[in-house]
Amino acid sequence: MKEYKGIKAAVFLSAVAILLLAPSAQGRSRNTTPFEYVGGTTSMPGGCEGKLEVTEADLVFRCGEGSISVPYDSITRMEYRPQISKQIRKMKLDWAVKPPSSYSRNKAYFSVLYSEKGQTHAMVLKAPPEAMRPYMAEIDLRTGRPIHSRQD
Repeated sequence: MKEYKGIKAAVFLSAVAILLLAPSAQGRSRNTTPFEYVGGTTSMPGGCEGKLEVTEADLVFRCGEGSISVPYDSITRMEYRPQISKQIRKMKLDWAVKPPSSYSRNKAYFSVLYSEKGQTHAMVLKAPPEAMRPYMAEIDLRTGRPIHSRQD
């Protein structure tokens, strides 16, 4: 009889655990695209929403309109701030999409400067902190360069 009660309790606890974990698992499995291309030197439409991938050799942004692949060894500067720095906005780059100059309280901008064929290029993505936070340490490790944040 005690064994039956133990099995019944285990089944009940398992059901409760499944119900409690289901919303968080559902939230993670949704096909969300938290990153948005808001500026850069690549001809991709502004507002293109997609995902950021940290691969073995490149930092890759993919959206429905295409992708941008940036080799880690070509990255010269990275910033993650609530506003794109004046230093980046004022650069004499061949901007395909001019980055915004506004401050965002709920979102921040991840800016990547990189060299390709002797020219400086930029990619500016809008990303909420909760989406960017898991990427920051890995990007920092792979590039060997710091991500300058709002305090820098």
